[in-house]
Amino acid sequence: MGALVKMDNAATEVRTRQEPEQYLTFLLGGEMFAIGILVIKEIIEFGQVTEVPRMPGCVRGVINLRGAVVPVIDLSVRFGRPVTEPGRRTCIVIVETGEGEARQVIGVMVDAVSEVLEIPQADIEPAPGFGTRIRADFIAGMGKVRGRFVMILNVEQVFLIDEMAGLDTAETQVAH
Repeated sequence: MGALVKMDNAATEVRTRQEPEQYLTFLLGGEMFAIGILVIKEIIEFGQVTEVPRMPGCVRGVINLRGAVVPVIDLSVRFGRPVTEPGRRTCIVIVETGEGEARQVIGVMVDAVSEVLEIPQADIEPAPGFGTRIRADFIAGMGKVRGRFVMILNVEQVFLIDEMAGLDTAETQVAH
């Protein structure tokens, strides 16, 4: 009986790896990016963001999301690019990262949300070691969609709160 359970689990694991995963695609600086749908809680219209003093440059501020204070990250700045100028289609994608008590809800400012796509595992290439304009550890893979590549983000790396806070400390120390 125990062997049967192990076989069922193995079959489920193989089936899971072969099934396409769903990703939310969005535009940022004219490039297409994707985040796995399982970490996304919701998408909201860009609105009033309250600035908070002494935050890292990539933190635009905070929003009130049904009584919870949620930091909003300017993904463009996080990638070392210029500050995003809000436009008509600018959105905040609410993501939840971490595990257990270390869970963190973060708002991610993007130029425009595109669509939810299923990308089969066979259509995802490893992240390139060089040649992209963002850090290689921020990219989980490159998905092939309709003849184009979509950068699939490694959410856990991109939104490392400790690292972003450390960047602010380093910037402050250099400034003094």
